[in-house]
Amino acid sequence: MSTVPDLVLFAVLLVFAGALAGLLAGLLGIGGGAVLVPVFYQVFGYVGIDPAVTMHLAVGTSTAIIVPTSIRSFTAHRKRGVVDMELLKGWIVAVPLGAVLATVVASHASSEMLRLIFAVIALMLAARMIFLSNRLHLGDDLPGEPARFAVGTGFGLISGLMGIGGGVLNNTFMTLYRRPIHQAVATSSGVGVLISIPALIGYIAAGWGETGLPVLSTGFVNWIAFALIIPVAMVVAPMGARLAHAMSKRQLEFGFAAFLVVVSLRFFWSLYG
Repeated sequence: MSTVPDLVLFAVLLVFAGALAGLLAGLLGIGGGAVLVPVFYQVFGYVGIDPAVTMHLAVGTSTAIIVPTSIRSFTAHRKRGVVDMELLKGWIVAVPLGAVLATVVASHASSEMLRLIFAVIALMLAARMIFLSNRLHLGDDLPGEPARFAVGTGFGLISGLMGIGGGVLNNTFMTLYRRPIHQAVATSSGVGVLISIPALIGYIAAGWGETGLPVLSTGFVNWIAFALIIPVAMVVAPMGARLAHAMSKRQLEFGFAAFLVVVSLRFFWSLYG
């Protein structure tokens, strides 16, 4: 991807990717990482980026985009007073620790392994949305230590490996213990901050000096994608949000679950097809 036509094609594809990610993120009420990673994987592969680093680049770039979006979201939710700050303070070590561990694992993992991890976890999340929804509850309050620390570390690890902000995982966790969904969503924005900042630093370090990366990349983060995706996604996301208000919560759950299943099957096909 060294010629001007290649760069133009790359930019055009990323604009379409940003529009798709923004629409789906607004429609499905997610941070966008679960949408951006498979979209980035397709775009990076289409323009001929080395397959050995395509998935790493997709995850790292998605993580970079989550940093400003999660900070903005967290600030807005905190002003409304609905964030569980006690939970976040208890996770101020656990979640970043998991995110850093994720970048260490990713630096030694193959592209195939990262795709397999994403596909398996996405299928598990889809199954939960389809078959369990909000009918299952594990207790009336969140577990104490050391279980809570372990959960936070696990969320950081899984989210860091998938390039997501942890919203789907934390929403599930908090609602399983009967926390209101609005509080869960608000707190998840803070979890995204705790995950994305250390993970961003980790993916830059993990990919430092790697060969086969596209122009304007720092480690496993491509700044062309970063610069193009954010404004487009922010413009299109409200359109998806308006569509979401015309649908029931159950329809949205099935929609996101269906998307995750399609992505999982695509990754499984790329591995074993």
